[in-house]
Amino acid sequence: MDFPESLKQFADKKVFLLAATLRPETMYGQTNCFVLPDGEYGVYEMATGEYFIVSQRAARGLAYQEQTKEAKKYPSLATVKGSELIGKRLKAPMTSYEFVYCLPLPTIKMDKGTGVVTSVPSDAPDDYMMLRDLQTKEGLRKILNVEAEWVMGYEPIPIIEIPGMGNLSAKFACEEFKVASYKDIDNLSKAKDKCYGEGFREGLMTVGLGAGKKVEDVKPLVKQYMIENGFAVPYNEPESEVISRSGDSCIVALCDQWLLDYGEASWLAKVKEHVFSKNFETYNPKCLVEFKGVLDWLKEWGCSRT
Repeated sequence: MDFPESLKQFADKKVFLLAATLRPETMYGQTNCFVLPDGEYGVYEMATGEYFIVSQRAARGLAYQEQTKEAKKYPSLATVKGSELIGKRLKAPMTSYEFVYCLPLPTIKMDKGTGVVTSVPSDAPDDYMMLRDLQTKEGLRKILNVEAEWVMGYEPIPIIEIPGMGNLSAKFACEEFKVASYKDIDNLSKAKDKCYGEGFREGLMTVGLGAGKKVEDVKPLVKQYMIENGFAVPYNEPESEVISRSGDSCIVALCDQWLLDYGEASWLAKVKEHVFSKNFETYNPKCLVEFKGVLDWLKEWGCSRT
């Protein structure tokens, strides 16, 4: 990637502007990358020796998932504003474009994902509308300080064929729901629901790994391929905000938790033989019914809690 002045000290390092995605199979269709212009991003060293540019919240999550250089620690080595990254050239894995540009997206939320969003306008309505608005509205480009060369010529790449929607589902859905602009949140939500739902259930990949196969079958294959080839790392976070009793925002963390395997076959067989025998008695008949019911579903279970 091109480096802004505030990050020149990392020019000889392996640095990644880390975008979070739930749809690895769509990485073939990347045309650009989005950041929040006013967002503050940090540079964090990973256990692999690589450097990730992400939001502080994402760095915390990565640290507690044992991705950072030192587990549970995430010191920021430098900070950079999203506005400093806009216009920089990036190498996006698996897309057919030689390089893509970093562009602004004012609707990005820094408390979701990594604060960096990769753009797949063929199948993501938000991405399609933002790219289209930047391509067709000179006034918007001036407001957001975007040069025409950063967006012109970057057309959506067909990657998924959906019955009744074609191979550019985002364009189809945005037209169907009459999405006015990238700010049209309500209609964009309807378009996204249709694209993602129909695409996952009925979509067929037309490029890359598993071309010709259903998206739901290809998705885990592409995810594994990207991880194995150093294009991605696994990252988890709550689906929506979770606040603890102490008022803290919760994250997903790897914990040293011990589990008892109550479903182990030989042990379970002995327990069932005993519980279902005539010699096993309980003071309350309901208790016996619950014993028998629990034995059929109890598998791994935490042996202690703190």
